[in-house]
Amino acid sequence: MPDKPLTVAYFTMEIGLTSSMPTFAGGLGILAADIMRSCADLAVPAACITVCWQHGYLHQHIHADGTQEYENTPWDPASVLKRLPETVKVSLEGREVTVGAWLYEIVSNGHTVPVYFLDTNLQENTPEDREITSFLYGGDLAMRIRQEAVLGIGGVRMLRALKYGEIGTYHMNEGHAAFLTLELLKEREYSDGNVRKSCAFTTHTPVKAGHDVFDYGLASRVLGDAIPWHIKKIAGEDALSMTHLAMHLSRYTCAVSRIHGQVSRRMFPGESIDAITNGVHHTTWTCPSMQSLFDRYASGWRNDPSVLERTCREFPDDDLWEAHQEAKKALLAYVNERTDQTFDVDTLTIASARRVVPYKRPELLYTNLERLKEVCGGRVQIIHSGNAHPSDPFSQEVIQRMVQRSRTLHDFVKIHYIENYNPDLAKLLVAGTDVWLNTPTRLHEASGTSGMKACVNGVLNLSTLDGWWIEGYGRDPEAGWRIGPLAEALGDAEEDRKVDAEDFYTQLQYEVIPEYYYQERRRWIRRMKRAVGLMGYFNTHRCVHEYLRKAWTPS
Repeated sequence: MPDKPLTVAYFTMEIGLTSSMPTFAGGLGILAADIMRSCADLAVPAACITVCWQHGYLHQHIHADGTQEYENTPWDPASVLKRLPETVKVSLEGREVTVGAWLYEIVSNGHTVPVYFLDTNLQENTPEDREITSFLYGGDLAMRIRQEAVLGIGGVRMLRALKYGEIGTYHMNEGHAAFLTLELLKEREYSDGNVRKSCAFTTHTPVKAGHDVFDYGLASRVLGDAIPWHIKKIAGEDALSMTHLAMHLSRYTCAVSRIHGQVSRRMFPGESIDAITNGVHHTTWTCPSMQSLFDRYASGWRNDPSVLERTCREFPDDDLWEAHQEAKKALLAYVNERTDQTFDVDTLTIASARRVVPYKRPELLYTNLERLKEVCGGRVQIIHSGNAHPSDPFSQEVIQRMVQRSRTLHDFVKIHYIENYNPDLAKLLVAGTDVWLNTPTRLHEASGTSGMKACVNGVLNLSTLDGWWIEGYGRDPEAGWRIGPLAEALGDAEEDRKVDAEDFYTQLQYEVIPEYYYQERRRWIRRMKRAVGLMGYFNTHRCVHEYLRKAWTPS
């Protein structure tokens, strides 16, 4: 039984450890996994509490006309995880729901970070309660409250059942985990101060719709006595805001990039919100050929990614280019197996892969098709990927239009949309493309980490200045290109879209394409080295050190 104290108990609604464990929906879960991997590498006494979702993302099939169909892909936790004997009870709507746990261990250099997956799919529960841990973010608001109660209240109780000693910090990765504070209040005689000294909180979304808010009547019906008498003082007078609950019972709150910190402080006036910019786990996201290159020329990079910042400019040009081309061949082999077009390793390749949502503006590059044809002229090939929810007509239609454009624009630019985006495919894309394209509406991308994963593989970013790229471009503008004006230079949304689209075409025509095909690629390879150098800062080892200093060490 665990008996050692923990520096941090990290609570997260989702975690993306492997493609075979579909217990995540997007970047929030991938980031959680990367932070836990760095905790293991750095021997930080940490444990992760999450949920064992029975059904992950749906299997996506894209037809020739661009329409899509989906099928469920249940998985067997027993094939990957170890069932633990401990169970706890959580009262929901007057019923005692049993919560079990599965164990996954992240092991590095002899240090283990356990990840506990909470589960209500147990025989002793009613069919309705077994469904609580069925679908991530599924169901109505009452189901969401049940799920978040299992994570927060059930998670604290599970740590007690597992006999952990003193826990320095309970870290809430987004407001979904905020109900853990209710259990701590109960344990600590409802003293806000005694709870606050033990908690930290990271907010991830700059859009108010992304913050969970519940009617107090509904919350009281589901949670009963778990709701404290003074809930409105700590979670909001009009409704139960999970973000306010987390912030008001945490000694430290942070956003996930500097610009996101500014946006968050405007969203929540009067709150103290710092910023710790996200990173990625460098060894997880570096492709094999680049790992081999770094092993030769950046000794010690595996343990200390800041080595890359100091050594990147000394990489031999030919060796760096060869390592990249090896990754590019692997990506294009995957693409060519799935399309009747032939994607060529010597053609400039642009990739864009992410959730299909409006603020990410997935069709920005198709704003002016005549301009796109003029610029590309057979010299560019584009790869897209990203899953669309079956009930989301916007994302469905975006994918359908992209597939249809792959035929109408065939003579000018090759386009292919890869189905079933997942971490394994992401690794191919961020390593094998030449340019990583990101076009969010400014002030809507909290951080974004896919571009960081591209950097560590020598892939150049072409992005609007939002999230992490404001900082990345600011540290070294030679590591890629920016699209459009600075983040604060916002005007009319439609006008911004037109300006950004034209700037994209201009950058592509006069900067990106000439540098790729001409000048013997010397300038391009120099940019690749500088992109790798950014990984010396934008890694989760640095994140964890910042969390230890700012968030996980009680004052």
